[in-house]
Amino acid sequence: MRRRLRFHPGFGTVVGMAPPVRYCIPGERLCNLEEGSPGSGTYTRHGYIFSSLAGCLTKSSENGSLPVVSVMRETESQLLPDVGAIVTCKVSSINSRFAKVHILYVGSTPLKNSFRGTIRKEDVRATEKDKVEIYKSFRPGDIVLAKVISLGDAQSNYLLTTAENELGVVVAHSESGVQMVPISWCEMQCPKTHIKEFRKVARVQPEFLQT
Repeated sequence: MRRRLRFHPGFGTVVGMAPPVRYCIPGERLCNLEEGSPGSGTYTRHGYIFSSLAGCLTKSSENGSLPVVSVMRETESQLLPDVGAIVTCKVSSINSRFAKVHILYVGSTPLKNSFRGTIRKEDVRATEKDKVEIYKSFRPGDIVLAKVISLGDAQSNYLLTTAENELGVVVAHSESGVQMVPISWCEMQCPKTHIKEFRKVARVQPEFLQT
């Protein structure tokens, strides 16, 4: 089954998705079909969307379309990143030794709560590790695909790696606020100013891109 990893350009909308707003029981009426479209854990009847299971109500919308109304079991909403999992995260801060991130997705599943992660200098890429410079790899605000390698030394602080071709920065904005375009494995360019910036760029497969 093909993974559904959605990037470009509505990704920011997905990342900003609100947390579950209420707990539902089976058969509970959620909204009418003019206010949303049915997602997983729901069914429709007489123009309304109902919950088909007990769980947390979530609403997500992309590109100004009607929000997708879904109900997620509590066990699903407590999904935790596991060793070996591919995660989507947002860089919160950087220094010379590592980048701090917030983990937002495991695979294509949004997390109910974000978790903290760290990408150490030695885990940025597989080759020439001694030449890695964090500020040439990530910047705060970047959206990054990474893999969980272990739990860190602090609770809920995961150690992540981008040392694979398919891992790294997938969405980054230039200083002028424009989403940049990857031009090599180590550079992205602002289409407005044409200024180039260094990044550890992920080689995202075309079928995973949403244009």
